[in-house]
Amino acid sequence: MLVVFSILAPPRNKVFGRAHADDPKAVLWPLSIDYPLDGSIFPPGITPPTFIWRDASANSWQIEFVFADNSAPVQVETSGQRMQIGPIDPDCVSSTNELPQLTPKQAASRTWSPDVATWAKIQQRSATQPVILTITGYNSAHQATSQSRIALSTSLDPVGAPIFYRDVPLMPSQGANGTVQPLSPTSIHLIKWRLRDVRQSESHTVLKDMPTCANCHSFSGDGKTMGIDVDGPANDKGLYAVVPVERHISIQNKDVVQWNTDGQAGKVRVGFMSQVSPDGRYVVSTFAGSALDISNTYYVTNFKDYRFLQVFYPTRGILEWYDRASATRQPLPGADNPRYVQTDGVWSPDGKYIVFARAEAKDPYPEGQPKAIHANDPNETQIQYDLYRVPFNDGRGGVAEPISGASHNGMSNNFPKVSPDGRWIVFVQCQNGQLMRPDSQLYIVPFGGGEARRLAANTSLMNSWHSFSPNGRWLVFSSKARSFYTQMYLTHIDEQGNSSPAILIENATAANRAVNLPEFVNTSGDGIEEIQVPAVNQYKMIDEARQLEEKGKADQALETWKKALALDPSNGRVQSGLGASLYFHSNVEESFQHLREAIRINPLSAQDHFLLGKFMLEQTHAEQALPELEAAITIRPHFELCEEALGKTFEALGKDSEALSHWRKARLIDPTSVSATIGTAWLLATSPDASLRDGAEAVRLAESAVNLQPDNAEVLDTLAVSCAEERLFSRASSIETHALELAEAQANNSLTAAIRVHEALFAKQKPFHEGRESVVADQTRWSPRSM
Repeated sequence: MLVVFSILAPPRNKVFGRAHADDPKAVLWPLSIDYPLDGSIFPPGITPPTFIWRDASANSWQIEFVFADNSAPVQVETSGQRMQIGPIDPDCVSSTNELPQLTPKQAASRTWSPDVATWAKIQQRSATQPVILTITGYNSAHQATSQSRIALSTSLDPVGAPIFYRDVPLMPSQGANGTVQPLSPTSIHLIKWRLRDVRQSESHTVLKDMPTCANCHSFSGDGKTMGIDVDGPANDKGLYAVVPVERHISIQNKDVVQWNTDGQAGKVRVGFMSQVSPDGRYVVSTFAGSALDISNTYYVTNFKDYRFLQVFYPTRGILEWYDRASATRQPLPGADNPRYVQTDGVWSPDGKYIVFARAEAKDPYPEGQPKAIHANDPNETQIQYDLYRVPFNDGRGGVAEPISGASHNGMSNNFPKVSPDGRWIVFVQCQNGQLMRPDSQLYIVPFGGGEARRLAANTSLMNSWHSFSPNGRWLVFSSKARSFYTQMYLTHIDEQGNSSPAILIENATAANRAVNLPEFVNTSGDGIEEIQVPAVNQYKMIDEARQLEEKGKADQALETWKKALALDPSNGRVQSGLGASLYFHSNVEESFQHLREAIRINPLSAQDHFLLGKFMLEQTHAEQALPELEAAITIRPHFELCEEALGKTFEALGKDSEALSHWRKARLIDPTSVSATIGTAWLLATSPDASLRDGAEAVRLAESAVNLQPDNAEVLDTLAVSCAEERLFSRASSIETHALELAEAQANNSLTAAIRVHEALFAKQKPFHEGRESVVADQTRWSPRSM
């Protein structure tokens, strides 16, 4: 059953009071005041809270607030309304989640909320000294039966800033192939970004209907700059926007940083947990070091259980910093050791230090490890982070030092946040991984290290995503204590780093939606009215064009590429996509123009160099193709398709030794690649250079390819010529007969003609060698082997 509200009860000690004015000996049994807790501190001006208690002995209650200044108490009689589930968003009801339900304890709870005037009076009189709240229960005979009391106070410290947060549905989806996603692509538009002034009763939606799953955001300390992931085409996590904070924010293409095409040290397209510097000039983020793809860098597991639907943490990566002034990204010395994963980097308020989490780097998916089936499953890849501090030093970095109290303590210490005065670090501690763990707890430690203390604000389930208010006196965080649909809480932090019990920010979203990534913005309560993101329109078109291509709708895809180009001709991805589309429409010269423009825009795009080189090769321009392909392999070593293309290019140039070297490299990258396997076998069997030929190895390789694709005519043809090189002409002829049948059935005229040439040679007991007896150009080398 879904837990919607936690029961936060003080110890049930007996409370003795007066049942009647004339009966001083009567005993009043304690009732349970579940919210707020004793010692709670409210921010000034916050909207009236909902008081919650349980009492089976009474059917009406008196609520009394007694003030230290001896002014008249506030007394209210109430029948105690039963606890209610809040409003539901019907768009977020799914077969993969549940509607919120009350637990038996919650169903037995009673509630009362003061009106605005009464609450204002209580706040005003509890600002210098605590107020004593007493709840007394009465039975049907109007006799007092129960009573409990707690102390509450109102801080003199204002919250002073609104909270920016993400409001999301919890609707995991499972595809036909069994793959689970945290949210279906068709539901991404349901995500909202909202702003909440705690003095207001409702939040304001500032961003919605995004076509991509934008997520992490951060603000500069002065509140003038915002950074936010905007994901990019196919949600590749490759785009990050940095914009001025205004009432009406518009994220244009000029505001977007393309992590995956800027040519700097990291090769993974994800900038993880990016953080804007206090002055807004820099961004620090986690990128891959030598890894080539996300699967080698992050442990990610999605579950169908909406309550904890995803585990996500990096196992490799270095910290890098991006300079907005020079548009460059560089590793941060002291946090760039590939031996470790370095992540969660945040700035000290003066910009002089970066505090980050570090652990030994490891393979995110060790071979033979069973798949985790729920959050905190022991089969998760185990990793425990320690907090470190490194000087920024204008990007020169320095020596990273562990933060005592938040490192080497047998736990995972992660997601640090530094207080605005620079005195404290509040961080998440959990058993494994980071952030949204069921067991995550918030701890505070001095900035220079020392004793770490667990915050009194911690709730019973998941405490994370915290952020300091600009004055450093309030901390906002997310928790699942009251509901698996995550909610948002406040706690007061005093000069000594002590925290108060958690205060719920009520009415932040629908009861079946979740609040995450809450962050204070150093601006006025209505400082952000709306955020528009016209920059994503072009990336939405990129996705549409690619989807059309996948569906075989090439003409519609071409028109979409052209429309995308009209939005912004300076986008290298669009130039590249249009170039490829034009090529497949046989507009070769125009295609080459757009691919060259893509390379001019982004000279370090291995993919664009590869495409231009590949297409040139297919047009028999091997000499022009070679420098493009060599540029691609220099930028991106271990690029299998490029190694294959280089093998074909050197063959076309008559340099079989170099060609063989590249074919072998392609096989080393992927030993199961049929294309690389038959490419290597073909050259070993047919090269004019006798010193390179090795029929036995060619047969072995070709046979392995046939095992993978037994009905591929080109693969069979390769095995046939390999057998002929070994003088196994009878077997070669038999294989070619089958290959010919397949080629003719597929109407592959060029391959059919080539096979007939080979058959004629085998009938004469001769092997096939390139450039010798063939009377027809062997087109099998160029078209069937797709790249």
